[in-house]
Amino acid sequence: MLEKKSRAEPEGDPADRDRDSGLSGFVRRHGLVSFYALAFGLSWLAWLPYILSQDGGLDVLDFSFPKILGTSSIAGILPGAYLGPLGAAFVVTAVSEGRAGLRRWVGRLFRWGVNWKWYALALLGVPAVIVAGSLAVSPGSAASLSLPPLEALLFYVPFLLIQMVTTGLAEEPGWRDFALVRHQRQQGPLLGTMILGVLWAGWHVPMFLTEWGAWMGGANPQAILLFVAFCVVLSVVVTWVFNRTNGSLPLAIVAHVSNNTFVSLLLFSMFTDLPEQAAVLGGLIGFGAVALVLVVATRGRLGYRPEPHADPADDVPVAHAGGAVKVA
Repeated sequence: MLEKKSRAEPEGDPADRDRDSGLSGFVRRHGLVSFYALAFGLSWLAWLPYILSQDGGLDVLDFSFPKILGTSSIAGILPGAYLGPLGAAFVVTAVSEGRAGLRRWVGRLFRWGVNWKWYALALLGVPAVIVAGSLAVSPGSAASLSLPPLEALLFYVPFLLIQMVTTGLAEEPGWRDFALVRHQRQQGPLLGTMILGVLWAGWHVPMFLTEWGAWMGGANPQAILLFVAFCVVLSVVVTWVFNRTNGSLPLAIVAHVSNNTFVSLLLFSMFTDLPEQAAVLGGLIGFGAVALVLVVATRGRLGYRPEPHADPADDVPVAHAGGAVKVA
């Protein structure tokens, strides 16, 4: 007759229990929470000297940041942008998924091999949507619509490339390559995208205290809420592009910086009578209309079809037939 055990034996491997304990265990169990905490914390802490400087709007500290390309925003904001989304995605992926996860994460950054029509859509379609939205918001501005000056056109491609390695590379490996992949798996493509859009916008809030946000109306609730709504509808469009191109991060970057570069370099030289605040509202109207069509046409799926993977962290979207060239 078998003897009764004096006490219950602990279930599971002690090594697994140790692995899931402490800070690293929390990061593995709560990847998205860890990512957002790091992304916000690292960026906001790095931006604090700029916000408190003479250039940042609060003018508490008696020093200025150097001007690069005519603005102090690059020196004041870019280091924090790299530390935040990019740094947080790297740290959380390394802790929670190790080298294999880092290879998957970096791999999406090099998925350039998609149909050229997607690049054309990102480079030409995004500006067309902004122009249409601006005309809808301010019809009277059509009278001042003209071709941009030659020097602006000559600078457009160099500025676009600069935006890709600054804004695009700093943000999108975190927002789309890390967070979107997990949001879609956990909350679904539409709700996950909307959550990401709100948090993406919220990450920018301290910058409204600087010259970055001055042209949008500065740090007032109306300007910030308008920007949040804009980020949500733009995120819907970027999610659809990301999904339909088999998780191509370069396309997500191009779509993002195409918006930034066109607004900052060409929009106001084409619409000389367009109020600056109308640009964000025009983007909201234009991308909002496109997002609504995409949501209805895809029934909220936004092109998302997860591949069956042994490791759920590699839940990469698969494009529908004809949407993109699959990259091994």
